[in-house]
Amino acid sequence: MDIQISVRNLVEFIFREGDIDNRHAASPDAMQDGSRIHRMIQKRMGLEYEAEVPLRYTVPYENYRIQIEGRADGVIHRENGQVIVDEIKGTYQDLKHIKEPKKVHLMQALCYAFIVAEKEDLREIGVRMTYCNMDTEEIKYFHETYTRVEVRNWFWDLMDQYKKWADFTYEWHQKRQESIHALAFPFAYRAGQKELVGHVYQTICHKKKLFIQAPTGVGKTISTIFPAVKAVGEEKADKIFYLTAKTITRTVAKEAFSILAEKGLCYKTVLLTAKEKICPLEECSCNPVDCPYAKGHFSRINDAIYALLQERDCFDRDTVLAYAEQFCVCPFEMSLDMSLFSDAVICDYNYLFDPYVHLKRFFTEGIKGPYLFLIDEAHNLVERGREMYSAQLVKEDFLALKKTIKEYKTGLDKYIDRCNKELLALKKEKCDMVVESAGSFTMQLSRLHSAIGTYLEDHEDSPVREEILQFYFEAGRFLDVSERLDEHYRIYTRLREDGSFLIREYCIDPSLRLQECMDEGVASILFSATFLPIQYYKQLLGGTKEDFEVYASSAFHKEQMQLLLASDVTSRYTRRCELEYYHIAAYISNIVTQRSGNYMIFFPSHQFLEQVYNCYMDRFYIEETQECIVQQEYMNETAREQFLKRFAVAESVSDTAETNSALSWESLVHMEIEQEEKSLLGFCVLGGIFSEGIDLKGESLIGAIIVGTGLPQVCFEREMLKDYFDAEGKNGFDFAYRYPGMNKVQQAAGRVIRSETDRGIVALLDDRFLQTGYQKLFPREWQSYRRVTGESCAEAVDNFWKNTETDK
Repeated sequence: MDIQISVRNLVEFIFREGDIDNRHAASPDAMQDGSRIHRMIQKRMGLEYEAEVPLRYTVPYENYRIQIEGRADGVIHRENGQVIVDEIKGTYQDLKHIKEPKKVHLMQALCYAFIVAEKEDLREIGVRMTYCNMDTEEIKYFHETYTRVEVRNWFWDLMDQYKKWADFTYEWHQKRQESIHALAFPFAYRAGQKELVGHVYQTICHKKKLFIQAPTGVGKTISTIFPAVKAVGEEKADKIFYLTAKTITRTVAKEAFSILAEKGLCYKTVLLTAKEKICPLEECSCNPVDCPYAKGHFSRINDAIYALLQERDCFDRDTVLAYAEQFCVCPFEMSLDMSLFSDAVICDYNYLFDPYVHLKRFFTEGIKGPYLFLIDEAHNLVERGREMYSAQLVKEDFLALKKTIKEYKTGLDKYIDRCNKELLALKKEKCDMVVESAGSFTMQLSRLHSAIGTYLEDHEDSPVREEILQFYFEAGRFLDVSERLDEHYRIYTRLREDGSFLIREYCIDPSLRLQECMDEGVASILFSATFLPIQYYKQLLGGTKEDFEVYASSAFHKEQMQLLLASDVTSRYTRRCELEYYHIAAYISNIVTQRSGNYMIFFPSHQFLEQVYNCYMDRFYIEETQECIVQQEYMNETAREQFLKRFAVAESVSDTAETNSALSWESLVHMEIEQEEKSLLGFCVLGGIFSEGIDLKGESLIGAIIVGTGLPQVCFEREMLKDYFDAEGKNGFDFAYRYPGMNKVQQAAGRVIRSETDRGIVALLDDRFLQTGYQKLFPREWQSYRRVTGESCAEAVDNFWKNTETDK
């Protein structure tokens, strides 16, 4: 077998020592990739210079081979026969502070030098370390020449240190593959589930993307993980990344791997937890002075990793914390290291897609890896992508920074003033509009950024370091995004309600950036229960004509849910009045009084919610049989749990796939509640925290009443989206408003039917749902609906519940 490892990962894993110290790692001497700087330097070189040279070397052992690969920034072939490997590092640091190459950088260059020397049969080889200031473009070189014997001895010493880890990888690989070959699907296939598993597997074989509209109940988690694991068993990939937007779905993925483990699968899985949530200290302070886990971390971490690998297969938060405590190492950094030896990595989207926090261990050298990307609830990735690839700065933050540093001689004031002057000019001349270019402001910002970098380097103990550093990061992000500006972006300015002035680089279409990330792997499977219209998501999530899409069959029967479409109420602004609120409140009353139980009512805004809630409480509320609770505009995690706790109903647990693979909220928050005698009415906001990602089965929720079409509020950005897609020949209103709105509606409606035994009502209270433009977006499961009025609604609901009892 072949064990693949990048030059970067090999060198960084072996040559690390000392402390974690983010006082330095987060400061300007943290070397940036600086792709612009790489391209600039490479273009300046003559014909002797070959840029971005892919290199690979195979080290044979008795049972396996180690494939070491990477990409040298440059290889120079002089006319005199001399060969030099060039390693370029971009930095915001003043080059006068760099006295010698950083050890890990030099070791990386030496690895490339060995490969080139062996490949070209050289007696000696040169190494040039090129450091370039990313603001001033000043360059500093370090030269060294090595004999082939020297680099060969160094390389084989490196391999001797790595062999222990390679031996483990080989032995585990053999055990893993044997277990995969013997693995069968852990449940009886539901309707359409076997076909879905086949679609996923075939997509991986064809090395494409698959977009799946996966209705609730299809078992999408196990139906994507199982074929991905089987593909790994056939050597079509080696590592699975299960990417999600929410903690709950990461828990479900973990449970799916646990189910397969109970069936005999040997698979090492790591769950990556945000640093703030896994840090054992009250406040994250990643330096050896404030954190005992950071002090000497690198001297102990490899022992901790090896012990955990030998003793456990699932590296979740609690497990990593326990071993980190035992070996006194940073649990966050340890979990990242465990990903190197894990067969599956369960994590947030940003570990693949966000250029600032992605896993550099896998996604920085531009080399396609043997990775499978399973992207859950992928409808969220459109807006997440826009945010990840956008940046903004606020004029008042420059003034606040100036005030903060006023007492200290930082030398930054003049640079801040120049930036503020540029922003003031934009505020006067181009406020609340799209700006063709912000080049003048960006130039001044670049100078400020460079000056801050120099200050931070020279003043590590500055009392205002943290405040300056935070601004430095924000400015750096703005500058980074400015390097990527193209036709998919718009720059605009806004005077906000609080009087502050903002300039924003807004990524309207994130498809190209998302596609670049997914191209780092073999295949990508994107799935969601609300992926309609699928061509819209396929376009914005980086799909191509060659990629596939599939509509998975629902495991539920249409008789389980009654869909009602109201024909005589609406949430349109032009119709909002006391009479309309009364009619909506009457609908709610007519629905909930037909059967006692738990209901959620979703509104387009908190203000609309309040108007209907007040009307309902005044005119329809029955204290003896009802209880009403309201989603507040700001709720912390405890308040959210308490709200959902009211809906948890103790129920018998059946031995089904859904019970095992999709935990109910009751099991997630470890609560068992007696069933309420009263009806519980939860007044919530559509698109909010309770309309997506919660799992209320059985009697926990028997009805969802959705007021309005979910259209986002008209705003500057939405209008930009509309104009952009109109210009692209699309329906701008659909892309900016209708599609995102309907997604929120479908998500809220999807809270009702969560298992094969659930029964419930979904009522859409807006006459616009009767229009063709909306009905063409209905999922297949919604094709059988009943049109109702305020007068006929109660009878329709009563008939549904009577028929349900008869069916039972």
